[in-house]
Amino acid sequence: MTDKRRFLRRRRSGGFSLIEALIGIAVIGIAMLGLAQVFLLSIANNTRAGEISNASLLAQLRLDYLRTLTTQELNSFPSTVRGESADESLDPNVDGTPDFRRITIVTPNATVYAVKVLVFPAAKIGVAQSTLIAAPFQHRVRAVLNTVIIR
Repeated sequence: MTDKRRFLRRRRSGGFSLIEALIGIAVIGIAMLGLAQVFLLSIANNTRAGEISNASLLAQLRLDYLRTLTTQELNSFPSTVRGESADESLDPNVDGTPDFRRITIVTPNATVYAVKVLVFPAAKIGVAQSTLIAAPFQHRVRAVLNTVIIR
C-alpha cells in the first residue's frame, strides 16, 4: 500500500468529524428539551392535584362541622358569636399567606338544609362572592361539595 492509501484509511476510521458531533449534540439537545417540557407539565399537574386535594379536605371539614350543628344553629349560620363565616380566606399551612377562599351556602327549607361548599384558590380572594357562585368553574374552583342535612 502506498502512503496515501494508508493515510486515507486511517483518517476514515479515526472517529467522528466535527459536523457529526455537532449534529449529535443538536439531536440530544432537542430530545432533552422535549423531556424538560414533560417534566414541567408533570410539576404543574402535581401542584394542581395537591390544591384539589387540600381544597376537598377543607370543604369536607366544613360539611362535617355543619353536621354537628343543631337546627337553631343551622338556621343562624353564619354566626359571628360562634366565629363562623360564610366567606373566608384560609391558610391551612399557617405560613401567613391565605391559600384558599371557602364559600359556604346553607339554604334552609323546613327541616332540610341544602349545603354547598365552594373552595377557590387564593387568587380569587378579591373577586365578588356573587361572581364566583354564578360561574365557579370559570374561576378555577378547586372543590365543590353539595349535600343535604336533615334535622
